[in-house]
Amino acid sequence: MTTKRLKIALTKGRLQEKSAQLFERMGLDCTPIREPGRRLVHSIPNYPLDAVLAKAPDVITYVEHGACDLGIVGKDTILEQGRSFYEVLDLGFGRCRFALAVREGSNFYDTYKTRRVATKYPNVTRRFFERKGMDVSIIKIEGSVELAPILNLADAIVDIVETGATLRENGLIPIEDVAEVSARLIVNTASMKLCKEEILRLIESCKAHLEG
Repeated sequence: MTTKRLKIALTKGRLQEKSAQLFERMGLDCTPIREPGRRLVHSIPNYPLDAVLAKAPDVITYVEHGACDLGIVGKDTILEQGRSFYEVLDLGFGRCRFALAVREGSNFYDTYKTRRVATKYPNVTRRFFERKGMDVSIIKIEGSVELAPILNLADAIVDIVETGATLRENGLIPIEDVAEVSARLIVNTASMKLCKEEILRLIESCKAHLEG
């Protein structure tokens, strides 16, 4: 096997755990990822791969600028940030969706006034309503976006929805899906040329060991 070591940026948290499970099915020793301690770069002992644990937006930054050859990040972050890299594989885990949600009993579309939509994802929200030809006022929220309709700050929200339990507990209901989300494997454009053999080998191994 080649001695060229690839670097992969992994999204911390739930996707980190799911990524480790995938790598273990591929036969990789993920002890360094599961027990990272204070180290920032974690070398897989039985495969030419180094893992960097990072927040989702930073995964994209590291891959785009070539600090890492590959990354695993949610489609939500890709849709919001975009930028330049190859999205090569839907890994199938971390599934959820973007949804438009409103207070139960309200009719978001039955009005001529400019509707206010609160979200952590202004770019995703803007493109969604542009496709509909609708002019909305987008309010960026960093914390619990469900508060916005409760406090009459917004008429609706666009947010990540898994079970919908948090929406229901706050008197909100999803009325339309915006986009499906799951974890994706992304690759730096230059790395795909310079390390093509190594990257394709890793991609094929990932494909062969995906669940379902």
